[in-house]
Amino acid sequence: MHRGSCPTVYLTDRDTYVVQGYTVPAETAGLDVPAGEQLVEIPAALLAEALKAVG
Repeated sequence: MHRGSCPTVYLTDRDTYVVQGYTVPAETAGLDVPAGEQLVEIPAALLAEALKAVG
């Protein structure tokens, strides 16, 4: 995965993933997002690449 570039997916040392992408307002996505959370948009191709890297 491409460290430092946007968008990207990171594997943490806690066996979790962090997604870096472009912030999308909840209203734009038509979603109701709880306080303290944000939506991040990443291309489907990046998600497929991330799945291949861990699979």
